[in-house]
Amino acid sequence: MILLQLAADGLLLGAVYALFSSGLTLIWGMMNVVNFAHGDFVMLAMYIAFFSFTLLKLEPIVFVPLAAVLLFALGGLVYYALVRHVMRGPMLAQILSTFGLALFLRYTALWAFSANFVSLPSGLVGGVYDLGGLRLAASHLIAGFSALLLTLGLHLLLTRTDLGSRMLAVSEDRVAAELVGVRPDPMQALAWGLGAAATGVAGALIALFFYVSPEVGNSFLLLAFVTVCLGGFGSVPGALLAGVAIGVIESFSAYWLGPATKDAVVLALFILLLWVRPQGLFGRA
Repeated sequence: MILLQLAADGLLLGAVYALFSSGLTLIWGMMNVVNFAHGDFVMLAMYIAFFSFTLLKLEPIVFVPLAAVLLFALGGLVYYALVRHVMRGPMLAQILSTFGLALFLRYTALWAFSANFVSLPSGLVGGVYDLGGLRLAASHLIAGFSALLLTLGLHLLLTRTDLGSRMLAVSEDRVAAELVGVRPDPMQALAWGLGAAATGVAGALIALFFYVSPEVGNSFLLLAFVTVCLGGFGSVPGALLAGVAIGVIESFSAYWLGPATKDAVVLALFILLLWVRPQGLFGRA
């Protein structure tokens, strides 16, 4: 039973990893731009959740969509104000610009909120459910299943809708897309908006059971990069599978080897897989 418990906990957490990582893989797949501020987008969403509850007394059913809308707007703003201009420059300019954005967001949060750790009340969305011997926290269940549904929804949007076809056309060939009447700028801005909105939902859900601080984005950025690399850059199904796998690996390694080793185990397995398949699980060689 303990193995089933560990697997269930890992699956639920991994689904949340997959959701915020799918935003990173969407931006990479559309524009070949690596967003080093991705983890800090998650941090901002966590603060939105925290202050929405503590100051406005909003419930999760309200502050999770609110975080998604605000981060969507931030993603579009970042594209038009920054990314659209540096895309014409060398790769180093793209890297330094998003890295600089990450530092700006992080130190602004430090100035505004201080370095103190804060958290939402542990019983905000219910207690613990006993499902056939499995004890699962309500916050983890809600976060895991919501993240899973939204990640699958993002994949369906890209592969089963006209809007998704236009976005994928721009990612394949910007010039060819323009020749058939697709305007690249709105599609790429939408990609940034959707990618940021995914972090908004994931961050607000994570805040239900994780501490909040200006530095918390560092951990999530590393997880997002590992997840996207494992799944294959540009592949939302790959991000989903990799995120779930990382969640399960963390759960088992923390139990068997101790919590301090879980990140080391994930990174070691990540390096081993890249030796065998450097393009990731669903990436193209």
